Amino acid sequence: MAMTVHVDVVSAEEEIFSGLAEVVTLPGEAGELGIMPGHAPLLTRIRPGSVRIRMPNQAEEEIIFVAGGMLEIQPGVVTVLADTAIRGADLDEAKAMEAKKHAEEALANRQGEFNHAKAQAELAEAMAQLVTLEQFRHRRQ
Repeated sequence: MAMTVHVDVVSAEEEIFSGLAEVVTLPGEAGELGIMPGHAPLLTRIRPGSVRIRMPNQAEEEIIFVAGGMLEIQPGVVTVLADTAIRGADLDEAKAMEAKKHAEEALANRQGEFNHAKAQAELAEAMAQLVTLEQFRHRRQ
């Protein structure tokens, strides 16, 4: 039997995932994190991107988009507290493409009251959703 760690992925709206995993991969503040059973305790921010959860005895990974948040690793438990979390199957490509287009236009047409940081954050989130969709479509079996 493979070693596992309990994983919870939650947002303000709902619990997205709760179960055992062999490996969890997600975008940490300083880069991509790979978490396996026995990982050292850690508390860090996460960036927009995908949480990939490899579960025991399952060929496909669970893929969840997160728009940022916090990651806590304790012995035997990994908790992802996401600002927003959406299962890969529930992502709306048209909506993500529209958000990307809107953010790019805002960055190109800096008129009136322009919030550069907000436009960049919206662009990063839209791009992360599109990458998560691509990973969901091409997840390895």
